[in-house]
Amino acid sequence: MSAASFAPGRRRAVTAVVTAALLVPLAACGSDDSKKGTGSGATASGSKPPRAELTVLAAASLTDAFTTAGAAYEKAHPGTEVTFSFAGSQELAAQVRQGAPADALVTADTRTMDGLKADTGTPAVIARNRLVIATEEGNPRKIDDLKDLADPKLKVVLAAPEVPVGRYSRRILDARKIVVKPVSQEPSVRAVLSKVELGEADAGLVYKTDAATAPGKVDAIEIPDAQNAIAEYPAATLKTSRNAEAAAAFVTWLSGPAAQKILRDAGFQRP
Repeated sequence: MSAASFAPGRRRAVTAVVTAALLVPLAACGSDDSKKGTGSGATASGSKPPRAELTVLAAASLTDAFTTAGAAYEKAHPGTEVTFSFAGSQELAAQVRQGAPADALVTADTRTMDGLKADTGTPAVIARNRLVIATEEGNPRKIDDLKDLADPKLKVVLAAPEVPVGRYSRRILDARKIVVKPVSQEPSVRAVLSKVELGEADAGLVYKTDAATAPGKVDAIEIPDAQNAIAEYPAATLKTSRNAEAAAAFVTWLSGPAAQKILRDAGFQRP
């Protein structure tokens, strides 16, 4: 019998049955997909998305210690990823003022952090540091004291005045009325250290912790406490953070026992 011989009523009934039969498997598929897209919040690959992705702007002198600290934090806080951007504190401050997307900031001095009060939460000092004279391995020029850096025959490199370690360097030199004419002024303490490592400078003023990262490449000449400067490292959340809660948790963690042990092991002093 052809479809044309069906009465109108029967034709509608058959059409309804066929349509329902087609919709049943489609509905079942839709149900399965719905379950896959909800519930645990898993991604298409089956892995859970990270709870937070943090970007931390940190002073160059924290490079080694914070690389270790970041790995430790991620291990203790599964699902949280921490990415660091290391540079001179003055460069980090410029990034913050320009609106760079980041969640927290750690500088090598309180002066830089204080200049960003409108952009940060309340800072907390997490570590301290001291300066040393970095020389070529074996100290071939026999540099023993800050006053030796005034020798015009020496190639001395310092950080630029706007860099925290550069300000500390000039403070301790000025206090003893030592005039040093650097062959270059670098944008970060790591750049100063690199000049000495490569033999492009006979000596440079760096943090004790930075000199410790180049064993077998540079020697560190201690500077007596009475002639030295104490560098303080404040940490704070950034008000523009899109992960405010996670950023605050990380900054708080930096003052806790796990992070403090990492900083002590790297040579930083207690806050």
